[in-house]
Amino acid sequence: MEIFLKIAEMGHKQVTFCYDQESGLKAIVAIHNTNLGSGVALGGTRLLPYSTEEDALKDVLRLSYAMTYKAACANIPMGGGKAVIIADPEQKTDKLFNAYGSFVNSFGGSFITGQDVNISWEDAHKIGEKTPYMIGLISTYGGSSYPTAVGVEAGMKAAVDFYWGKKNLQGLKVAIQGVGKVGKNLCEILSHQEVEIFVSDISNHKLAEVEKLYPVNIVDVEEIYELDVDIFAPCALGGIINSCTIPKLQAKIIAGAANNQLENEELDSQLLVDRNIVYCPDYVINAGGLIHVYDGMIGLSEESSLARVRNIYNTLKQVFAISKEYNITPLTASRQLAESRFLNNKTQN
Repeated sequence: MEIFLKIAEMGHKQVTFCYDQESGLKAIVAIHNTNLGSGVALGGTRLLPYSTEEDALKDVLRLSYAMTYKAACANIPMGGGKAVIIADPEQKTDKLFNAYGSFVNSFGGSFITGQDVNISWEDAHKIGEKTPYMIGLISTYGGSSYPTAVGVEAGMKAAVDFYWGKKNLQGLKVAIQGVGKVGKNLCEILSHQEVEIFVSDISNHKLAEVEKLYPVNIVDVEEIYELDVDIFAPCALGGIINSCTIPKLQAKIIAGAANNQLENEELDSQLLVDRNIVYCPDYVINAGGLIHVYDGMIGLSEESSLARVRNIYNTLKQVFAISKEYNITPLTASRQLAESRFLNNKTQN
C-alpha cells in the first residue's frame, strides 16, 4: 500500500499517527474534509486488534471519508474525521486512555471525537479526563446507539415506501446481522411493529440476551444471508455485502447500521441494482448517532434531536428519487447529494 498516494487519492486533509511508549498506545486520527466544519472534523473512536497496521489505516481512511458524506447528507455543519486505536479490548488500561485523551487534545479542537466500537461509557469518560474534545458523555439514552437504531428504522420505512408504496413495516420480515448495541435497540423498536425478526451474531451471549427480551428467531451467521425476508439489516462490521454474499440475498431491501457495508462500493452497488435490491447507503441511514451527538453539542433537547434523526426518512426518499430520475445507483445519488453540499462550501481552513 502506497500510504501517501492512497491518502491523496481519497482527498484527506490530515492523517496523524500516535505512539506512546509508556502506555503502549498506537492510534491514528484521519481528518478527511472540513469544508462544512470551518476547519473542524467530527468522528468517533474505535478500538480493535487489527491484524496489521495497514488494516487499521485502511479502516480509518474509509471511515473518515464516509463521515464527510454522512455529515453532509445529514445537514450537519461539521467535517468528517475518525480515529482508531490498535489494541485488544481485553487489555484496556487507564494509561492507554489517558494517553489517547492527550493525543486528541493535541489537535486543539480541530478533531472532536466520541464513542465507537469497543469504547465503553467508562472508557469515554477516562479519555474525557484529558480533553474537552471527547463528547457525548451525557445522554438520556446512554449513548448514540438508540438514536442510530431510530434512524435505521426511519430508513427502512423510506425504502419500503419507495419499493412497495407501503407506509409501515407491519407484517414484514427483517433479518438483523449483529445484535450489539444498535442491533439490540433495533430489535426493541421493531418488536412493537408486528415485524418478524431474525437475528445472528458471533456472540452467543448477545443472542441469548436478545432472545430473552424480544420475540426473535436465532439463525446461523451464514444462514442470515439466505433467509426469505423483506429487509436485510447489517448491524455488525463492514465489507459483508460483496460478490459472494449478494447472490445469496433473498431480501429486497438492505437497510442497516454497519459502516462500509459494501466491500467494493462501485461494483457491489451495481450488483445490487442488477438484482433489483434497494440499498440504503450506510452513511445516510446510520447517521442517527452523529445527529444525536452534534445536537448534544449545540444543546438541542433529546426530543428535538430524535425528530431530526427521523428526518433520515426524507433524506433517503430524496436519494431514491435522484437515483430513479438519473438512472444511477442509490450510492451514487447519495454522493451527489453530499458533494453538492460540502464541495460547494469552501470554508476549509
